[in-house]
Amino acid sequence: MLGEDAEDVFDSVTWESPADNGYAAVNTFTPTRPGFRQSIEEGEENRGPHDPKWYGYLVTQVKDPVKELAETKDAYVSYLVTAKTNLSIFSTPNPSSRRRFQDFVFLRNNLAKDFPACVVPPLPDKHRLEYITGDRFSPEFMERRRQDLHRFLQRIARHPTLQRSTLVRAFFESTEWHVIMHQHVAHPPGPEQSQGVIDNLSDTLLNAFARVRKPDERFLVMRENVDKFEESLSTSERLWNRVRSRTTDLTADYHDLAVAVQGLGFLESGITDQLNHFSNTLLEFSALLRHTTQNTIDPFLVHLHSLLSYSHAHRAVLKLRDQKQLDLEELTEYLSGVTAERDRLSAIIGGHAGSSGLGLSGYLRDKMDAIRGADDDRSRVEKMKKLDAKIKELTDAVTTAHETSDTFSNETLREQATFQYAKEAEMKEMLSNLADGQIELYRNAMEEWDRIIPIIQRIRVDV
Repeated sequence: MLGEDAEDVFDSVTWESPADNGYAAVNTFTPTRPGFRQSIEEGEENRGPHDPKWYGYLVTQVKDPVKELAETKDAYVSYLVTAKTNLSIFSTPNPSSRRRFQDFVFLRNNLAKDFPACVVPPLPDKHRLEYITGDRFSPEFMERRRQDLHRFLQRIARHPTLQRSTLVRAFFESTEWHVIMHQHVAHPPGPEQSQGVIDNLSDTLLNAFARVRKPDERFLVMRENVDKFEESLSTSERLWNRVRSRTTDLTADYHDLAVAVQGLGFLESGITDQLNHFSNTLLEFSALLRHTTQNTIDPFLVHLHSLLSYSHAHRAVLKLRDQKQLDLEELTEYLSGVTAERDRLSAIIGGHAGSSGLGLSGYLRDKMDAIRGADDDRSRVEKMKKLDAKIKELTDAVTTAHETSDTFSNETLREQATFQYAKEAEMKEMLSNLADGQIELYRNAMEEWDRIIPIIQRIRVDV
């Protein structure tokens, strides 16, 4: 029915959990939903160099949306955020507080700044149309927003680094959140970003659209897997939107059929009662389809789209890692060029080489120096001193860039493992909810039709 697109689009998802993967249940708390198996009891000898290391668990919940300042123009919605945790960074095992959407935005944006190598989950859009029409205070909109924010905090709680952030702790615990926000902006964690040689290079040198010259095979495979996963999610989203549309049409068709059967019952006086029962069954089945659309298919589509956005955040980290490697390659090439120029001047001063044999660029540089009157040995010595200082600066910059690139690559590999665990947990949860909703639909439908079949069989038609 769904056409050729209905193929196995989740071939990049593995469903088996690795043996002893560090997700065993914690003694003091056993979460029931997937993805929270965050244990510190795993053996270090069994943990790979890029496997996530857990220091405890964090189980979060967003609930109880309340409209604050309801009768003013500054009205907003606050949400109760709660958690259960055994992480040592928290001062209580059951922190809770009320936060508004802007607080979630601040948390997300600053986590992305503080942890650039981490896959920080995205937030839902602000839905500007609802803000214009005033529907942002409707129960339906607040519930959708609550679910989106709940999923956002779930993803942070599943991350072994983000869950231990001091900003996350303050988000759940602090009674002076606005003070924390101002302090965090004024004194962000980590070293100050200094203006180094990279910042002084031209935009042409560090072109964000340039390609890495020596790509790492590990990250090529990683990017290919991300491409396949996002393509699978997009295909599934398209197919299930089609399913939703057809289910909506069927809902209306069964309702219209029920009305028609009820009208027929008024005309056929001998079987009016049976036809009315049949009409009621059709109405019940139409209601079941509507309930499935609202409570199963729609949440599934929202979760699909959210997971696709989450994967985009993972892709952004991969792109940033490539940029770090590109910075290293460009700096290395720049250092090689400066070193070659310094060697050329040294050879000329020593009388070991002239312009010949140095290529067109060397010849043109010599001619330009001659025109400016800077072709004497004194000028060359001064230029060599400047080049020596530049070489030292570039050498330090290359060393720093190399360390940064290696560190970022290792962090990206760990992020891949963390994202894989989170992805598997969400896929299992999402597809389980979809299956449960479909099972509920067919079970209730069977009960309805089983009740009406004996009534229909009592109809006698004279031939």
